[in-house]
Amino acid sequence: MKTIVVVMGVSGSGKTTVASLLAERLGCAFQDGDDLHPRENVEKMKSGTPLTDADRLPWLQAIGRRIDAWRERGEAGVVTCSALKRAYRDILVGERRGVALVYLKGPQALIHGRLMARTSHFMPVGLLDSQFATLQEPAADERPIVVDIGPEPARVVSEIVRRLADRPSG
Repeated sequence: MKTIVVVMGVSGSGKTTVASLLAERLGCAFQDGDDLHPRENVEKMKSGTPLTDADRLPWLQAIGRRIDAWRERGEAGVVTCSALKRAYRDILVGERRGVALVYLKGPQALIHGRLMARTSHFMPVGLLDSQFATLQEPAADERPIVVDIGPEPARVVSEIVRRLADRPSG
C-alpha cells in the first residue's frame, strides 16, 4: 500500500509549502486541505471568527474522503490540514493503514512573523492565538513524525522523507 501523508500544524507553519514540495519529491498527488473548506468556513475565518468543531466536521470529512479515494486507487498522496485536535486527527487518520501524520512544529513567534509577511491567505494573524490555544500536539500513540519548521523547506522535506523511509510499513 502506498503511503498517504497528512501534514498538520497551525496556520503559518508551512503546511502548503512543505506538503507540495513533499508530494513533488515523492511523485504523488497533493491536496491543500484548505481548498476543501466550505465557503462559509472561509468567510468566517476571513472575518476573524474561529471555526467551531461543528464548522470543521464537513471539512474534515471531505479530507477523509480524499484520503479514502487515494487508498481505494492504491495511490500515494499528501494532504494538508491543521488537524489541531486529537479528535480531528482521529477522523483523518484513525485506523487507516498507510496514513502517516507529519506535525510541523515551531515557536509561536516564528509563525507569527510568517503570518505577518503573508498577504495571499484568508487566515488572519489574529486567529493564531486561538490556533495555539486549540492545539493538542500529537501523542506518541499517533506515531507522528514531528519536524522543526526552522530550517528551509527543502531541508524540512528531506527530513520527512528520511523519517518516512525509517517507518515500519502499515
